[in-house]
Amino acid sequence: MGARADAADHVVPGGPFLERRDGPLLVRKRSVSEMDNDVYVLADARTRTALVVDAADDAPAVRAMLADLRPVAVVQTHGHWDHVRAWADLRAAPGLPVWGHAGDVALYPARPDRLLEDGEVLPVGDLAVEVLHVPGHTEGSLLFAVDGAAATWLFTGDSLFPGGPGATGGDADRFARLMDGLEDRVFARFDDATRVLPGHGDGTTIGAERPHLAAWRARGW
Repeated sequence: MGARADAADHVVPGGPFLERRDGPLLVRKRSVSEMDNDVYVLADARTRTALVVDAADDAPAVRAMLADLRPVAVVQTHGHWDHVRAWADLRAAPGLPVWGHAGDVALYPARPDRLLEDGEVLPVGDLAVEVLHVPGHTEGSLLFAVDGAAATWLFTGDSLFPGGPGATGGDADRFARLMDGLEDRVFARFDDATRVLPGHGDGTTIGAERPHLAAWRARGW
């Protein structure tokens, strides 16, 4: 993976966060921990209202990303351990509720403060963040889509990376579910300019990945 990754999107563990602006949408990205997890903040530039995407680790670094913003919650792409290590710390300070999908309740360190459902739209200031349930990597894997002025920004967790879908543990049924979900719910809907922001590493676009769907399906992982 990574041949088509966006090098301008690159961050490293322990380094500064990257900030991008697309009209009303402000996106910040930071890598945390030895797992090179990406933590994102998406914010409405006018109201400064924000969501954190994944409480992966290093709560002080996440808080620094929020210093001039008004965060309302953490939203979890899924429940794997490397994506939830700052859950308790961010709930304690700055007191953020954590939202996730019912399918991953057994994986989370605590029950989410709110269970999100496919198709929900979360208001974040003037922004509308859509929840997409695309199981396969985990049963409760979620993607979050929000429109900027120039493009849609899609936070994919470990469900989609530059170069392919996320891991499904060698389970053919889980792989098929993930591929079906990506093809039917993501690639059939979002245009080529859509920015993909995964849970690890650099970003990509739908257009960069679209030509490779058949090859992913054929390789079976």
